[in-house]
Amino acid sequence: MSGANRKPASGQGEPVVAVLGTGTMGKAMARNIAAAGLGLRAWNRNRAAAEPLADAGAEVCDTPAEACRGADVVLTALANEKVVAGVMDQARDVLDGHPVWVQTCTVSPEGGRHLAEQAARLNVPYVEAPLLGTKEPAVAGTLTVLAASPQQEAREEVRPVLDAVGARTVWLDEVGQPSSLKLAYNAWVLTTVEGIAESLTLADTLGVDPRLVIDVIDGSGLNSPYVQSKGPKMIDDDLDTPSFPLEAAAKDAGLITDTARAAGLHLGIAEVVCERLHRAADDGLGRADVAATYRTSRQAAS
Repeated sequence: MSGANRKPASGQGEPVVAVLGTGTMGKAMARNIAAAGLGLRAWNRNRAAAEPLADAGAEVCDTPAEACRGADVVLTALANEKVVAGVMDQARDVLDGHPVWVQTCTVSPEGGRHLAEQAARLNVPYVEAPLLGTKEPAVAGTLTVLAASPQQEAREEVRPVLDAVGARTVWLDEVGQPSSLKLAYNAWVLTTVEGIAESLTLADTLGVDPRLVIDVIDGSGLNSPYVQSKGPKMIDDDLDTPSFPLEAAAKDAGLITDTARAAGLHLGIAEVVCERLHRAADDGLGRADVAATYRTSRQAAS
């Protein structure tokens, strides 16, 4: 699977990229790929979600195979490991050992290795590349990409694509490590969101304006842009337009706790956060922002 003698399918100096999955993250990355001057093809199970990318110069395709045919890089931005594996299997007959597969979905470390094994069966180079960031940095092209590949030459082949979607790429040594780091990062993110929600709920229940919580955190050593972003949205109940959908956060929380248990580790806080997020999803908040866990905290307090 050496890429030393391969040339972009376009015949130019830039690769043609097939983006499979044009939800919140996939659509934003696709637009930045097109803006960087790379060839773009786009596929989504619901074609209507991919159609707006035609205005950015994308060729909107009806099947994964059509999008992948002749592409130099295939980027998957899909819901979970099972969906990713199924979609790539649909394109197997047109891959022909050529495109580098960049897999951005959050999966478990074992899931990342399973997909790398699938890539080997498909005879395509594989780059595990989960993303740090939500809708806003995806749109701005300032994501952090955590990456690893069994094929050293794949790094250079995907560089223009990763540079288009992110501000920083952190290369790790082995497949599975990027997913491990992503889960560790998300454990902190989800704990922070739940912590903000409970702090605001506690203040409100005790008769203190919850905005004062955000105010006193501002300027302290514990302040962060995330606190200052999510806190006011919770208080204003501005939670129905997601930058990170709660249903995706609940999925990731399950990956965190399941992976920890498999490693013999019990994460007390993460277990509680996972339970709270799944309860919120069961209450119909799955398509709201992850910060909608605040609604569940307030219900528990009433």
